[in-house]
Amino acid sequence: MSDKNPFGGGKGGMPDLGALMKQAQRLQTDVAKAQEELGSATVDASSGGGMVTVTINGHFEVQKIAIDKTVVDPADVGMLQDLITAAINQAVAKMRDLSKERMGALMGGMNIPGMPGMF
Repeated sequence: MSDKNPFGGGKGGMPDLGALMKQAQRLQTDVAKAQEELGSATVDASSGGGMVTVTINGHFEVQKIAIDKTVVDPADVGMLQDLITAAINQAVAKMRDLSKERMGALMGGMNIPGMPGMF
């Protein structure tokens, strides 16, 4: 095992604060870039075998809802409401997973003393 600190500090585990600051600044820049990219990303989700499809962006804003006309039944509005709700919830879950994946990739590169495997 090496006594060399990954941040350039001396023995005893004391990190080099300059290296920590540089790493934090790099991370801040990378996170801002990832957030910008996520903002323009979109995901689609559907329910009812594709009868209702929802598109949301990285800001979790609904961009589009497509409804197959065969599910528009004035006598069964509840079914259509359920399909729309399910499609929106699936789209939100997909975007949340995409966000976690992209941000987790950034945070996984962090090497914070005393916090192994935090991300």
